[in-house]
Amino acid sequence: MMVITFTLVMAMCAFSLAMSISPGPVNMVIVSSGINHGVRRTMPFVSGATIGFTMLLAFIGFGFIQILERFPLFLNYLTFAGAAFIIYLGIKVARSGGSLSVSEEENMATFWQGFALQWLNPKAWIACVSGVSLFSSVESHAVFSTFVLCYFIICYASLAFWAILGDQATLFLNNSNRLRIFNMCMGSLLIGTALYLAYSQLSAN
Repeated sequence: MMVITFTLVMAMCAFSLAMSISPGPVNMVIVSSGINHGVRRTMPFVSGATIGFTMLLAFIGFGFIQILERFPLFLNYLTFAGAAFIIYLGIKVARSGGSLSVSEEENMATFWQGFALQWLNPKAWIACVSGVSLFSSVESHAVFSTFVLCYFIICYASLAFWAILGDQATLFLNNSNRLRIFNMCMGSLLIGTALYLAYSQLSAN
């Protein structure tokens, strides 16, 4: 039986930090939103992404992992759905222009976009499946519940860090030309990430 110890909690925190802080589609959108709209207006997306991931983790950990093991093709379909959504966000970022005005509500990253992106993000599903396999026990849900709590706290702090990083980058991206170039680059990176995910999935089949 797995027992909750200080060492185990530290391992949970290290895993959560490594998966949350590493660059990915969610972090790209957060940085872009932080630059264009500031930390305060990016926090709804951060909250949505954190809550979305935590709910996905709990959903998989408390039973859905058994369905994934029986129907492995589900993740294949998810990859293409996720790639399409990431491309959509990439186009929005690339077209957001070179204005730092906070009145551009239509270009802001919302709570529900953050929530949906985690459920459509193959990286998030892989992180959840890996976490469940490492930090769950058939004898008790206490270990996994502790892991979910650790991940929620660290994920929220990590994503907020990316928002702050984006906000501070406005000191450099302080004119419309630089910001326009940045938005186009970030949008292209998101689209490229999505295409790579889809290509990798097709190559694996």
